[in-house]
Amino acid sequence: MNRSDHITFALGPALLFCPADRPDRFAKAIERSDAVILDLEDAVAPEDKDLARQSIAEHFRKIDSELASRTVVRINPVGTPHFAADAQTLSDFTPAYVMVAKTESAEHIQAVHTKFPHSQIIALCETAAGAAAAYEIVDHPATSAIMWGAEDLMVSLGGTSSRHADGTYRDIARHVRSTVLLAAASRGKAAVDSIYADIGNTSGLSAEAADAVGSGFAAKACIHPSQVSAIRQAFLPTEEEAEYAHALLKEAEQHGGAFQFRGGMIDAPLLRHAERIARRALSD
Repeated sequence: MNRSDHITFALGPALLFCPADRPDRFAKAIERSDAVILDLEDAVAPEDKDLARQSIAEHFRKIDSELASRTVVRINPVGTPHFAADAQTLSDFTPAYVMVAKTESAEHIQAVHTKFPHSQIIALCETAAGAAAAYEIVDHPATSAIMWGAEDLMVSLGGTSSRHADGTYRDIARHVRSTVLLAAASRGKAAVDSIYADIGNTSGLSAEAADAVGSGFAAKACIHPSQVSAIRQAFLPTEEEAEYAHALLKEAEQHGGAFQFRGGMIDAPLLRHAERIARRALSD
């Protein structure tokens, strides 16, 4: 069975992080993106976390169901005092999506599921332990999607940067990126690609987002509204790609097996590729 054919992910393709202690940015973030990730973890200083929690609670009291369905809350790691405080605040309402920072085991997912039984859980694998447990994490039925993070990963490894001077990922980061994607697809779950930190490098972001699409990621996270357009564009096929896919699928109706089309040999996997491109074209 090809489990990747059954992957569904309602969010995306561009998921925009927003510090939870900046409620003045919430409306703009959700307006400019496909979904907003209100971040209670790294984006908020320890002394500001209580204010951030209050801001999120107030946000959920005011927004309608459509905006709530496009709002993710990234909570602090399981087992920390901040996790307990996050869970206490969020217990007053039910976030549609909860992203778990530094997920490292199925037990972490279960701990979150116990607190939020009606929320979809996005596991964030951003440590060596989390990467090593990626298959265990996606195996948990409460995990709806899995994302990877590069910089905390390098911290956990004792490294100093996730990328080479030319902007390409180091081999270990590429390995974890691939591992998370493989784990997700093998279990029929969605995978979310990590952020691109160089905000001014649009061409670099576009290339990385295009690779995410071609590789099978369901969405890509970002840290600035200006990055949303490049991600959305990458997830849409070009006119040439869409035309080729539609023409190929139409031609396939005349054949029962492999056949030649525009100079190439076509078989079942290539038809699957075309079907996915055609579906993405419909989302334009």
